[in-house]
Amino acid sequence: MQTNGHEHVIEVTGLRRVYGGGFEAVRGVDFSVRRGEVFALLGTNGAGKTSTVELLEGLAAPAGGRVRVLGHDPYTERAAVRPRTGVMLQEGGFPSELTVAETARMWAGCVSGARPPAEVLALVGLESKTGTRVKQLSGGQRRRLDLALALLGDPEVLFLDEPSTGLDAEGRRDTWELVSALRDRGTTVLLTTHYLEEAENLADRLAIMHEGRIAATGTPAEVTAAQPSRISFELPEGYFVGDLPPLDGLGISGHEVEGRMVRLRTHELQRAATGLLVWAGQAGVELRRLDVRSASLEEAFLSIAKDVSGRSADATAAGTPDGTTKEYAT
Repeated sequence: MQTNGHEHVIEVTGLRRVYGGGFEAVRGVDFSVRRGEVFALLGTNGAGKTSTVELLEGLAAPAGGRVRVLGHDPYTERAAVRPRTGVMLQEGGFPSELTVAETARMWAGCVSGARPPAEVLALVGLESKTGTRVKQLSGGQRRRLDLALALLGDPEVLFLDEPSTGLDAEGRRDTWELVSALRDRGTTVLLTTHYLEEAENLADRLAIMHEGRIAATGTPAEVTAAQPSRISFELPEGYFVGDLPPLDGLGISGHEVEGRMVRLRTHELQRAATGLLVWAGQAGVELRRLDVRSASLEEAFLSIAKDVSGRSADATAAGTPDGTTKEYAT
């Protein structure tokens, strides 16, 4: 590994995970995460996100492939990796009768070089709940406690599995700000999330998993750029699609018409929108219900899931043994 500030502190090559009965949850995954980077793993339920993260955390041995965290195998060299990492699971499972402060102190006793418990509880906004029993916390407050305990060891690498599940809007924003501050301090963060807005706000890079494979990876902008932007409007009275300026001349890659509504797809949004508005101005007509929007990560996510599922179904119909398509293995 390199020793400069851009070293890959997480490296995954050909990673596989197989459960009892032969179910392959992770099917040959490759990716890397640089120091001081927030990397998001996205995917539908059952895509393999948590199964992948558990291998990175050293909770199980992979069925195939190679994992390195901070230059070490997190399973066979756990003693070298664990003190330098923090883990926030989907469910902490803390003793319900202990108070928040007691839970933090107990956990600090298991962590090398733990920060003062009161300090991390304040970081996540639980300073007023130190005397409250865990069983009396709301779901969002328990997630804050999960995050506080993951931060006790001041980790170099932080694994966050669905960190904002159960949080209200304010709690989610507070968590985002905390994760961003940790990144600015040099902490490497790998998170899984179902909230695409969370990935767009936090992630420097991301990967979208589907059926155990990575279907797309890159910065949020790079993944989104593969999808077309959209323009929709209601045709003016007495006008038809053929009355519009030539669509290919506006950079329109496709269109649909439903009644009086027209929906256009384009990878050149400014050119298309400008040309359309110039035409409307010259024709002296109003484009009612006009909606112009750039491609979103949500559209990319849904398109990838639909496309991969369709290809998988086609492969099954063609007699492929497991109904998978090799072009999506990375």
